[in-house]
Amino acid sequence: MIDLRPVAHVCGLVTVALGGMMGFPMILDWTAGDPNWRAFLQAGLICVLVGGAVALATANALQAALTVPQVFLMTVLTWVAACFFGALPFVLGAPGVGWLDAIFEATSGLTTTGATVFVGIDDLPMGVNLWRVMLHWLGGLGIVIVAMLFLPVMKVGGMQFFRSEGFDTLGKVLPRALDISAALVQIYVVITVACALTYAVLGMSGFDAVAHALSTVSTGGFSTSDQSFAKFAGPLEYAAIVFMLLGSLPFIRFIQAWQGDWQPLWKDRQVRAYLRWNAYAIGVIVVYEVMTHDLPLEVVLREAAFNVVSIFSGTGFTSADLSGWGAFPFAVLFITGLIGGCTSSTGCSVKVFRWLILLEAARLQVRRLFEPNLVARLRYDGRAVDEDVLNAVIAFFTLFMLSFGLLAVALSLAGLEVKTAVTAAWTAIANVGPAFGPEVHPTGALLEFPAAAKAIMIFGMLMGRLELVAVYILFLPRFWRG
Repeated sequence: MIDLRPVAHVCGLVTVALGGMMGFPMILDWTAGDPNWRAFLQAGLICVLVGGAVALATANALQAALTVPQVFLMTVLTWVAACFFGALPFVLGAPGVGWLDAIFEATSGLTTTGATVFVGIDDLPMGVNLWRVMLHWLGGLGIVIVAMLFLPVMKVGGMQFFRSEGFDTLGKVLPRALDISAALVQIYVVITVACALTYAVLGMSGFDAVAHALSTVSTGGFSTSDQSFAKFAGPLEYAAIVFMLLGSLPFIRFIQAWQGDWQPLWKDRQVRAYLRWNAYAIGVIVVYEVMTHDLPLEVVLREAAFNVVSIFSGTGFTSADLSGWGAFPFAVLFITGLIGGCTSSTGCSVKVFRWLILLEAARLQVRRLFEPNLVARLRYDGRAVDEDVLNAVIAFFTLFMLSFGLLAVALSLAGLEVKTAVTAAWTAIANVGPAFGPEVHPTGALLEFPAAAKAIMIFGMLMGRLELVAVYILFLPRFWRG
């Protein structure tokens, strides 16, 4: 039988921390004279009281090392608890928002998906808009820690390949884990501050600069305007490209660079492939647009680069009508969304590492067809890839595509038109952000989706963010038998 006390203890602490974070939007609304500050005060108190009671009731629960089943449960349930309690300010403060829409918005925020059910974002209280992007920022930081701390131990999707670069939660290296976590937070904060200052220098207001920096570095996609990034077209798009790319690169490499060793970042095969594939996608779309539309080259290049990097990284900002670009550019963007960012980043989807492993495995199989006596091991970045890593990557990829298909079918059965269902499934499981189709509001909001479709997307967003296996395994009876 699994001891649930350590899991409950961590969930309680996370809930308390979330309640404390609500103080920032509360102060913002209070100083602005907006009575909405009371909603954040009430929500914060509920989180602190409930989370504190749970944490106190399970005190001393973390004296022993965590088991793998406990790590699985803790990873999923802390995310679920954060989504539920993170929705409280929307229920108590955002006008006319029910529980389902509030949980959808909070889940989209924490999973850094960026899909929204809110319309009239420009008119929302400043505190509500700040809370939305804060959820992005906290979720982005959280998923990097999960990817570095827990997924390698859980052997999810081949992540055990990176275990030596992370840290072991089952052993005796907590001080090292805390040191690396502290370095990660410092780097995350520095990049966010640099992004906010850059936005402010280039013309954003102070609030917009901070809000969009939180959303950009976390590769989230929430904006303070219904127009998304189209409101800030021009030099700001180039700045956003840089920081979206930084947010979708491996943070373990930033830690190494922070310690004075830049070589791993420059030599990382994931980084090189990710930047190269972004360039390819931008290039083919620019060529297509130049050949089919009479637009200035700078505008075509800027819009193509911004929107490709936004979709590739899973940020989800838009600065143009992507569905109006034509079938070919839309197909390219759809594919980039299924690739995603690098492992151990705030990026989303399948991840570059897994695609590289799959491509290398396919190349090796083709060689064996022509050289039956070939003796060669699958290698990645100079390291041999164990059979269990390859099997985990193939299993993850299969499960991802199967889940994507099932989500699309479920959303179609929930009442969505086929194109809407497919793009909604894509945006949910890959944590990309935008969806396309007749049911999507002109601002891009999913407000008019049926309740069942929203519930399905909530589940899909959590599955995609937590790497599928971590969620699916909880439905197996043998898991609960230990």
